[in-house]
Amino acid sequence: MTDTYRTVAEPATVEFVVQGSEFLGHVRPVESVDAAEAFVETVEREYADATHNVPAYRVRADASGNFLREYSSDDGEPSGSAGKPALNVLEQEDVENCAVVVTRYYGGTNLGVGGLVRAYSRAVKDALEAAGVVEERPHERVEITVEYDDSGTVRGIIESEGYEFDATYEAAVTFDVRVPVAEREAFENRLRSATSDRADLE
Repeated sequence: MTDTYRTVAEPATVEFVVQGSEFLGHVRPVESVDAAEAFVETVEREYADATHNVPAYRVRADASGNFLREYSSDDGEPSGSAGKPALNVLEQEDVENCAVVVTRYYGGTNLGVGGLVRAYSRAVKDALEAAGVVEERPHERVEITVEYDDSGTVRGIIESEGYEFDATYEAAVTFDVRVPVAEREAFENRLRSATSDRADLE
């Protein structure tokens, strides 16, 4: 799957109050189901004193991008009043690889199912707007291990492509590079050619 998809540009948090209840919408771009669940757990820990922390996410669950994993939970709110509306906003905005958690501090007034649906939907919409929605291409991680003699050449190629990467300098040098799926083969061929096949690619 090499098509572009819509996701959020950066993490964001928004907040507003409805009839005394405080709502916080947290959103973050994620690259896997594990990352989405880790984000949900982080918010739950940070806002452990909240009445509810309602999660929802849509994540491409395999490298081919053909399988989309969707998840939501009402976290104790009336069935269908919180998690599903939050997920519906992600679906309507057609965003993927995106996780949201809406935190609610109960303010003493029951909002009713309709009021909850509106509030949870608004929290996700506002958070998406604050984060900014961008077109993204599916990426894969490529791990490149080379001797020090080749490390400058490899680093130069990665930087010339503008890819995000981390480098670890130990007995050998390892680059962990985020490469668009559609460009992986050409990138690996370029590395092999530049290092006379000395680069170890995974």
